[in-house]
Amino acid sequence: MKFPGKPRSQPAASLPLCLILLKILQPGHSHLYSNRYAGDKVIRLIPNTEEEAYTLKKLCHQLKVDLWQPSSISYVSEGTVTDVHIPLNGSRALLAFLQEANIPYKILIEDLQKALEEGSSSQAQRNRRSLSEYNYEVYHSLEEIQNWMHHLNNTHSGLIHMFSIGKSYEGRSLLVLKLGRRSRAYKRAVWIDCGIHAREWIGPAFCQWFVKEALLTYRSDPTMRKMMNHLYFYIMPVFNVDGYHFSWTNDRFWRKTRSRNSRFRCRGVDANRNWKVKWCDEGASMHPCDDTYCGPFPESEPEVKAVANFLRKHKKHIRAYLSFHAYAQMLLYPYSYKYATIPNFSCVESAAYKAVNALQSVYGIRYRYGPASSTLYVSSGSSMDWAYKNGIPYTFAFELRDTGHFGFLLPEVLIKPTCTETMLAVKNITMHLLKKCP
Repeated sequence: MKFPGKPRSQPAASLPLCLILLKILQPGHSHLYSNRYAGDKVIRLIPNTEEEAYTLKKLCHQLKVDLWQPSSISYVSEGTVTDVHIPLNGSRALLAFLQEANIPYKILIEDLQKALEEGSSSQAQRNRRSLSEYNYEVYHSLEEIQNWMHHLNNTHSGLIHMFSIGKSYEGRSLLVLKLGRRSRAYKRAVWIDCGIHAREWIGPAFCQWFVKEALLTYRSDPTMRKMMNHLYFYIMPVFNVDGYHFSWTNDRFWRKTRSRNSRFRCRGVDANRNWKVKWCDEGASMHPCDDTYCGPFPESEPEVKAVANFLRKHKKHIRAYLSFHAYAQMLLYPYSYKYATIPNFSCVESAAYKAVNALQSVYGIRYRYGPASSTLYVSSGSSMDWAYKNGIPYTFAFELRDTGHFGFLLPEVLIKPTCTETMLAVKNITMHLLKKCP
């Protein structure tokens, strides 16, 4: 496949010497993240009683675990499937407690460092990134993704226009691709963002896949042609650019943004709890060290503010908002912050039902679907609820593969099947949008 091809790489001459040396001396996979996860485990447990849940919460707090599922310890109650990433030294204490208390558990990942190294392709394949054909079946760093965006903007100007909607906390550009056939006629639009949470790498991989599919099949596939002719797609492959970059360089399991807080050492805000809709209520934390920290005030994060401003400015023609997360295999729609039925429930529900069926038709992967509050959990200040409240009638959040076997470390060999099936779901929602809702 010749295009969308090679992002032009910087000439070596303009690279600082230390970077050139780094490229030459790039260590093999045994030193990914300086081996920091060696011996760490991911354990799934399900408390049987509220008492067990309470003890578990206390223990998790003491042992400083990294919670993979659910996103906040406050959600853990009787029967909650709980996935925890625990450092080597804490895992002995946790396992001893679980055995003592008779809480059923299962070790999902025996050695996180090993899983990390096995999930990504060998160095030889990795180098294929820079050859003439961009590889959509590996995970890409922020720099590679942004080079790829610039490249498409230069080579596919008929269908693609790239622009920046602002700067991140650390000063990186917040880039968006506008995809679709230019026309003088008024066109409705769909917004798609990926990577609000840094560690959910399959998100940005899907955003890139979507763009590739549009460019490759626009002429041959009638559905795609219709989508490109009748709609614009605003695609933001990496929403949380600072966090995503940090998850490549420092901590693979970082979730939040990277903003600093004056009173605390802990950095970052949960960019999906920072929106002005029931802000910092249930399912969000006021503590800067928590993974679901809502921030000092709504839209405190420049990334959130930039997207909110863009959506506010274009809300007349943006008819759908899709946000991609991992992991859980769910298709969620509002409300997330309360148990209540949205006014256009029947339209949205039938779109979700069809999308999930289309997705399942490919590899038999089952997704649960429904209102986020009752399907996943109640969470306030989310982008999906905010978009809906701001007049976008179809708002969805996808939780992509898997259901915990690999968790955030979805191997690169699963990028293609995951994106292929998700593509069908997105096309389904889009076509639903073009037909007047039944």
